[in-house]
Amino acid sequence: MLNLIRSCAVLVLLGACALPRGAPVESEILARNDDESPDFAIYAVTRANLSALSHWPATDNVRNFGWLSSQAGPRDITIQPFDTVSLVVWDSEENSLMASPGQKLVDVGNLRVTDNGQIFVPYLGYLDVAGLSPDRARRMIESEMLAIVPSAQVQLSVEPGSRGSVSLVSGVNQPGTVPLPDGRFSVLSLISQGGGPDESLRNPQVRLIRSGRTYGTSLQTIVENPSQDTVLKGGDKVALVDDERFFRALGATGKEEIVYFTEDRISTLDAMSLIGGLEANRANPQGVLVLREYPASAVRGDGSGPGNSWVVFTVDLTSGDGLFSAGRFPVYSGDTVLVTESPVNAARTVFGLLGTVVGITDQFAQ
Repeated sequence: MLNLIRSCAVLVLLGACALPRGAPVESEILARNDDESPDFAIYAVTRANLSALSHWPATDNVRNFGWLSSQAGPRDITIQPFDTVSLVVWDSEENSLMASPGQKLVDVGNLRVTDNGQIFVPYLGYLDVAGLSPDRARRMIESEMLAIVPSAQVQLSVEPGSRGSVSLVSGVNQPGTVPLPDGRFSVLSLISQGGGPDESLRNPQVRLIRSGRTYGTSLQTIVENPSQDTVLKGGDKVALVDDERFFRALGATGKEEIVYFTEDRISTLDAMSLIGGLEANRANPQGVLVLREYPASAVRGDGSGPGNSWVVFTVDLTSGDGLFSAGRFPVYSGDTVLVTESPVNAARTVFGLLGTVVGITDQFAQ
């Protein structure tokens, strides 16, 4: 009977490596790399190859909208079709065509600019005002009016229509339509008008819709690079949205889940912080893996790109080289950050089982 129990103990110990675990051991993942046609390529993240890796293409699995850099616009706004123009005509003539006896001014309001850029002014007919600044339009109308009212002086105001306003759609505290105050009103100025970004947004992304096309960048990029603070045009629509980029956290980590980006750039060390670090009793700090899939067009045989579409980057967090390199090696959207389990953990399990079995055999031997 005692020999039978010992035989069973040997079988248990032989099968200990197949016991259920929360994460694979690093050697299990990398085992087939020595095959003649490996399924994936493996690269250690170290100071020696960081420079080369930095020139490989990014693989963020999100749409690249492109962005419009800031370009100086006119200092003043210009009148656009569908704006509303209002005139006040001052007239000191005793016998005026426009003013009643004793009246010194006449309001000519709500003159809607037509689609072809004209307004209709009594006694003057249709006048072209689109593309003119309010002051130029005022002087032009005043000049035309002198033919019928020699002492006329004109005041002009403009209420922007759809082409003279911009819309702040979402992601701010006070969305709405904002008339362009001048020709240099920018994206950051508009967001400020809306009360700033909503605090619930995750790394706010800016979307600018202009002439049927959508442009995009992060709010952080615009704040840090004034040249990216695009000057708005009438009819533009701006929205702030969540950053949709993510990576997967698996293995012996503080949490296993989809983790969304909180900054424009996330390094491997940043990722470790976002996932709650390594589990002290399970994780192998020498076996942090970043799994990434490149497009076939990026594969190279000369080292200027990955040697395979499927790539595993290995990170050793127990050395200074590995730690500093991890702080500079980026995680891209769609990557999987896998923390492997320490072989010591399996050994502990084996010794625990061994102790249990020995205890049982001792009981039978008594």
